[in-house]
Amino acid sequence: MPAPEARDADFALLKETVRDAGALAMRFYMTDHKQWSKAHDNTPVTEADIAVNDLLHARLGGARPDYGWLSEETEDDSSRLTQPRVWVVDPIDGTRAFAKGRPHFAISVALVEGGRPVLGVIFNPATDEFFEARFGGGAFLNGKPIRVADCTAIEGCRMVAFAPMFKHPSWPEPWPEMDIIDRNSVAYRIALVASGAADATLALNGKNDWDLAAADVILHEAGGRMTAHDGTVFLYNRATTRHPSLLAAGPVLYDKLFARVGAIKLPPRTS
Repeated sequence: MPAPEARDADFALLKETVRDAGALAMRFYMTDHKQWSKAHDNTPVTEADIAVNDLLHARLGGARPDYGWLSEETEDDSSRLTQPRVWVVDPIDGTRAFAKGRPHFAISVALVEGGRPVLGVIFNPATDEFFEARFGGGAFLNGKPIRVADCTAIEGCRMVAFAPMFKHPSWPEPWPEMDIIDRNSVAYRIALVASGAADATLALNGKNDWDLAAADVILHEAGGRMTAHDGTVFLYNRATTRHPSLLAAGPVLYDKLFARVGAIKLPPRTS
């Protein structure tokens, strides 16, 4: 366990670096930047993703060469598994939105220790929303404390999710009416829940460490609960970075959503 002053220095480094990365991202936003699809999974990537990743890696990795590194845009290095502290990075979470000029993306960076995030920052530079948290220190948006909403009912709740999922015919009972919005960035969805701008988010498809880690500490420090849909607590910096699903909300609403989805058996993961 590092001394408090070392953790303070890590947090200051993280926040300054992510702000600079946001400024770099905005140099590409709404411009005719290069875009292509990744060979291994056909997901989109842009030159902004790579440039932001390079900046984060140079600054964070250069300042903390003994910390591990895990990023969506860097080839995985298994040496991270032996490191007590690891940066977990999504340089632009919500690449599709970014590429289309929609302000629903974010830079997401966490410091993970012992499998759990101890520091987290999510920055949407297009909307100037800077979410931050450290374990045991509360969660903040643009310097002001945030808490999850006190919503206690599924009906009428503000749900950030893929709306057609709730209309699938296999649900044993229909879902009540909700105010459903979608945001391409998973990290940003969870940050909206942490700030009370949304009440819950649910996804029954796979997510990765870099989608979740920073948002995890922010949401928990804002008083929320976040697990896989079946209640499994997320552990990060493991051999596999993949997680099956996501459920995040304030405590009462989490319990009510879990009662509906907790027993669902998802198909086996193929990756």
